Amino acid sequence: MEHLVGTHDLKQLPLWGPYTKKYIGISHIADAQRGLRFDLSVFPGFYRRKVDVPNAMWESGYHPWEASPDLSWYTHRHELEWKDQVYTDISYAEMSGNARLVRCELVNRTEAEQNVVLHYMASMHFPQVRGHGELLRTVRPELPEGALWTDALDYAELSYATPRPSDNLVYDGFFRGEVRGQGLVGGSALLFGREAGDRASYTVVIAKPMERAVLLLRFRMNEGHRISIRLGGAMDAPIELTGTGELAEASVSLGALGAGQHELIFTAGEAAATGEGGNVSNNGSSNDNRNRSAFAVSVEFDGFVITDQNVLDQVRFMPESDEAHPHMVSGPVPNSLLLKYEGIEHYYGLLWVYDDYEVREFHCDELDRFMRHNVHHHTSSIFKGEGRGHFTNVYLRPIPLAPRSSKLIYGMVCSGSKDDVERELSSFLMNEEQCEATYTSMKEKSSQGRTKTYNPSGEPYRFSQQLMEATLATNVVYPVYTKRSYIRHSTPGRWWDSLYTWDSGFIGIGLAELDMERAVECLNAYVTEPGDPHAAFIHHGSMVPVQHYLFLEIWNKTQSKELLNYFYPKLRQYYQFYAGKLGSSTTRALSSGLLKTWDYFYNSGGWDDYAPQVEVHRSRLTAEAAPVSNTSHAIRIAKILKMAATAIGGLDGDIEEYEGDIALFGKAIQDYAWDEGSGYFGYVLHDTKGQPNGLLRHESGQNYNMGLDGAYPLVAGICNPEQEHRLLEYISDSSRLWSPIGLTAVDQSAAYYKKDGYWNGAVWMPHQWFYWKMLLSLGYSEQAHRIARTALELWKTETGETYNCYEHFIVQSGRGAGWHHFGGLSAPVLSWFAAYHRPGTLTCGYDVWLEQKEFSMDNSELIAELRYFGAADRTHSLLACMQAGRNYRVTWNGNPVDVLSAEDGVLDIRLPGESSGRLMVSEVVLSR
Repeated sequence: MEHLVGTHDLKQLPLWGPYTKKYIGISHIADAQRGLRFDLSVFPGFYRRKVDVPNAMWESGYHPWEASPDLSWYTHRHELEWKDQVYTDISYAEMSGNARLVRCELVNRTEAEQNVVLHYMASMHFPQVRGHGELLRTVRPELPEGALWTDALDYAELSYATPRPSDNLVYDGFFRGEVRGQGLVGGSALLFGREAGDRASYTVVIAKPMERAVLLLRFRMNEGHRISIRLGGAMDAPIELTGTGELAEASVSLGALGAGQHELIFTAGEAAATGEGGNVSNNGSSNDNRNRSAFAVSVEFDGFVITDQNVLDQVRFMPESDEAHPHMVSGPVPNSLLLKYEGIEHYYGLLWVYDDYEVREFHCDELDRFMRHNVHHHTSSIFKGEGRGHFTNVYLRPIPLAPRSSKLIYGMVCSGSKDDVERELSSFLMNEEQCEATYTSMKEKSSQGRTKTYNPSGEPYRFSQQLMEATLATNVVYPVYTKRSYIRHSTPGRWWDSLYTWDSGFIGIGLAELDMERAVECLNAYVTEPGDPHAAFIHHGSMVPVQHYLFLEIWNKTQSKELLNYFYPKLRQYYQFYAGKLGSSTTRALSSGLLKTWDYFYNSGGWDDYAPQVEVHRSRLTAEAAPVSNTSHAIRIAKILKMAATAIGGLDGDIEEYEGDIALFGKAIQDYAWDEGSGYFGYVLHDTKGQPNGLLRHESGQNYNMGLDGAYPLVAGICNPEQEHRLLEYISDSSRLWSPIGLTAVDQSAAYYKKDGYWNGAVWMPHQWFYWKMLLSLGYSEQAHRIARTALELWKTETGETYNCYEHFIVQSGRGAGWHHFGGLSAPVLSWFAAYHRPGTLTCGYDVWLEQKEFSMDNSELIAELRYFGAADRTHSLLACMQAGRNYRVTWNGNPVDVLSAEDGVLDIRLPGESSGRLMVSEVVLSR
């Protein structure tokens, strides 16, 4: 587990990958410390006609097509003439740790001759200020000998005069008080002094004694603002800061300072704003930091230098290089080029196997408009537009394609020292057959041990699954900033180049069907070490604790005790904050015992325009309204952690805590949230003392929570028989929650149901996954099958039509909508395909803990030891996907079990609620 410790990066992925946020292709992590990324985008066009720029931020004619989960190779299809009339499949494959093969297969399926082109576009990219689209410019301190720089975020302790809900759950994994901004060391500062009494302490170690030590404080404040800070600890002195709107410095004498450890304490005092002036740039990271310009007075504290007075004038803060223009040098072989960027130690090398070419330069920040505008400027080789960016263009043209023909063109990109790059370029095999052999070999190598078969029943869905697999595998971006470092991150789509907690839980659930190592790293990215003072877990967006469900999926697929012991304490910390029991959490502020997460995000369950949620914000009811889903999830993840604690052993206190919480939360939901009239659970309102005060209702009088949130106690497993019966009827009723394309978020009979909403009037995959697992847990497998089959058919139809992997589907039309390369909340389609069509897959409900599982090599036999934690008086369902075309016998603790066949090879096994036992599936050979 060593590679997981202390990081949120995806360490097992290569330095080369599809990490761009600009134009799709291949990227290289140029400088991990500074977050620099080198991009090579290769894209096609028609010669002297048009160029299709494959922008990763909107639909632009390319599609993730195939990919190895470890990113050792992947392919994008670029459509020049829709649909598959003229296209190019562009693949990138590993040749060595520092080199990638570029393979372009150009295809003409028309009856006409075509003249096409290829553009290699190489560029260097720097981190941006998120939400502003501008380059993040940073500085580095240059200090005289003996001087010490201390970053403001390196505090030993930070406390605010008024505690905040986010003190132990800072957004995006930032440090408490951290803000991002221009001109700062590392790009971050400490926002300090909003209130008198804010306090930050530092421990510094001085190597040699200083006779006349000086502390030089680097800061920024709005123009006309003033603040008084008391410096304590090693000495007692006032510091008066006056803002100019720009970064400034203030010094204070420390006198004689001996070698060794010293404590410095900064305490904010009185502040004043004497003029409007320019606002400090608003680049905050959390709910507390987003509106800094609205604060009366606060200071961006960059850090401080301690040095001797006589060398104080030697302290410098030098801008880091942001030069995007490389020095270009001809390569060691024909058709090759070396690029050297300022501030980057290594070189980049390009090579292309095509003799009709031209090397050009585009001096601009974007190619989408500028390159298209200049497509007819045939005599120029340097094009200058707006911005300071730069693209090195190797222009291969023209490339003739005869009717009904195809052509392969190869190239490579590499990095390393100048000697290394020249050696890689010189050793490249220019022969087409050898290039193709290299590509084929890498595909075969990466598939060893990863290729998963599927039963004949899965054939109709295979192409749609391929597209989702490629999308999910390649939706990785760099850089994403968290925990004071830049990481590679699996994103639901490149438009969201940031952390997304609940989406990433489903990304992990999807990855668990492709590559367990990536699924584990996806989970690791969102948990933190126990006792982390800044973040109980990594939070961005909707606080839906999918990481616990992902963990249960990982456990039931691996039974890894190592993973169990590693993740349990982290997930326990996550749960305790979510349940309002840890640090600054305010989720449990209501006396009813019901949870609410409004202090952390506007969205209770990921369903942006879900009707009661919209009403809560419109009527400003966040202090008093508790959704049902928050508390329901707390119950379910407490049950998951109870199973984990039982498996670890010796955690009786933890188990007792979970059982107490489950009972308390369940009673609160039953006592206050059930609405007999509608048959749904409602949003519970509270009075000023936090006491329950009725349900949130629509102006029509209807329960406002007639929808998936109102049925979530089913997922928690706490409904009585009457409630369960009514809610299950709604799930199956085509006039209620069921539609021709799956479960809607809002009951179609509700007065507030909409046909054109984002969630309201749409079908999404994630909550359907929760309900599918719930139906298996409760033994209603036929209804579970209906959800899965409908989703797979819907996915197959839309991807076959558009090649796009959409976010959601409109009930009225059945068509996909939203982001087009969506690998997040749509990932459950991979789970359903595996459960019903991939032999060697055992799928359980929420209450099953698999202690052991083993399929035979040909997936015709299964032995599983499992422990059931659900109600003893009910049946629960398991799905065992076996090798198709055979007959099977199933026993539970040695006794025969009746089995239904959901698909050819899929066994729908219904077990009694016994606490534990052995499940055996064996092939029955029929005698002739």
